[in-house]
Amino acid sequence: MAVQNPFFGRREPDALVPRSPSAAQPHHHSNGVAPSTSAPTATAPVASSAPKSSTEPVGSKLTVGPNIKLKGVEITDCDTLVVEGTVEATMDSRVIQISEQGAFRGAAEIDIAEIRGEFSGTLTARHKLVIHGTGKVSGKVRYGKLVIEEGGQLSGEVEMGTGAALARARPEPASALAA
Repeated sequence: MAVQNPFFGRREPDALVPRSPSAAQPHHHSNGVAPSTSAPTATAPVASSAPKSSTEPVGSKLTVGPNIKLKGVEITDCDTLVVEGTVEATMDSRVIQISEQGAFRGAAEIDIAEIRGEFSGTLTARHKLVIHGTGKVSGKVRYGKLVIEEGGQLSGEVEMGTGAALARARPEPASALAA
């Protein structure tokens, strides 16, 4: 006879009985009126709206933890990528944060990049590129604004301006030289 593991086995039906929130509610009401079914719904939207607004700016977040290697992928629909391990990928995102132990190799088009570890490849930071004192960035780099702390390293093909700004700036000098 096989013995079920309590972590992955089925629960007994009586274990699924929900806790009664109404047992705790009479202590919270100072008017002495027993809670009705409408009382929890009246307070629920207020309680749920505060956490919702604080989590909206975060959006979807992917964290590649320490000692994890993620290789050969395309990362899409990710608002924030936190790299604490190693990532070899292409991505289009809003924010990338590379920790001191983290490394990213590949191509990234993002709004804001915060580099404390290593980035090598093609990086387009549409708004801002921040290279902290421990950060190393190499390859083809384009940025809107650039901040490099003392000790931060940047090497390779580096251009100011991103995306549409670069596309608009290039044809004019090329056509002027051709004419």
